[in-house]
Amino acid sequence: MTTNPNLTALSEAGVSIWLDDLSRQRIDSGNLAELISDYAVVGVTSNPTIFAKAISNAADYDAKVRELAARGASVDDTVRELTTADVRDAADIFRNVHEATGGLDGRVSLEVDPRLAHDTERTVAEALDLWKAVDRPNLMVKIPATVEGLPAITRALAEGVSVNVTLIFSVQRYRDVMDAYLAGLEQAKANGHDISSIASVASFFVSRVDTEIDKRLEKIDGGEQLRGKAAIANARLAYAAYQEVFSSDRWKALAAAGAKPQRPLWASTGVKDPAYSDTRYVDELVAPNTVNTMPEATLFATADHADVRGDRVSGTAAEAQQVFDDLAGLGIDLDDVFAVLEREGVEKFEKSWEELLDTVGQQLGQAE
Repeated sequence: MTTNPNLTALSEAGVSIWLDDLSRQRIDSGNLAELISDYAVVGVTSNPTIFAKAISNAADYDAKVRELAARGASVDDTVRELTTADVRDAADIFRNVHEATGGLDGRVSLEVDPRLAHDTERTVAEALDLWKAVDRPNLMVKIPATVEGLPAITRALAEGVSVNVTLIFSVQRYRDVMDAYLAGLEQAKANGHDISSIASVASFFVSRVDTEIDKRLEKIDGGEQLRGKAAIANARLAYAAYQEVFSSDRWKALAAAGAKPQRPLWASTGVKDPAYSDTRYVDELVAPNTVNTMPEATLFATADHADVRGDRVSGTAAEAQQVFDDLAGLGIDLDDVFAVLEREGVEKFEKSWEELLDTVGQQLGQAE
């Protein structure tokens, strides 16, 4: 494992470092294995935007596309084949990590079709299909935390599927996600599943909160003093909710049966505003039993110059709540902020997926 002091300190503080990127090139070149050995990476996440970029800009997929074209595969089937192959191979690379951590880490995430974000039934069906297609115990199927996604999360878990819940922006929605997780475990246990083998993370998005709220603060007199404070405060309030739920009697009953807690995962940790430190959403969100999924640039910046000083989150809920009270006092409509972010998040992934389908469709046509 790495001897880098910053990454070692982060891991020792209870933060699992996951890479927020995946491609055939990373797998075949040995880069992913190198990040595991040299940069303390113990998991990887993907999303429609990541795959759209990977498949659109690399020749690594050409041979497979030609093979699928010869078989008469559809665009949708080709995309499924390419993405599940990447995730399956990445899962195999992380197998040793998965075993060494008792199934906690070594996880690879694959998202359901983002066009299904508001369709509970089809999301459940796709989650089960992806679980079977990848056929690896260290897979996590990503399901968005939309209103329609919540029951899908419970139902997937009830079938023994490990789930990465994505696109969480508000603490209230996060509480709904944790409730969906506990309900899923309870149903899985009733269905006879070994719940100790089920894992989940709740992907709480960070930088986009600052981007949206900072934009609104620019239009308000006195707003400057609160710039850059909302995202970290929001995540810290989420962690306080996590501590509350996972010390409840309801949770303790599941833990006694071998269940793993659903860890908070800090997502969207690449800094959007150059005025902020590029390791801001790593340094300020160190807490036990969390995951930080980083773009490669953030990972390398963390290794180079992060300021890791132990737990910066526990016990900060009152201070974080004050930030939100101050924002509300300035007229920031937080409910609207979170609604906008969720809508834009879904739309962004839908657009990326459509671009991916278009690219693969063109590649299939050229291969015929």
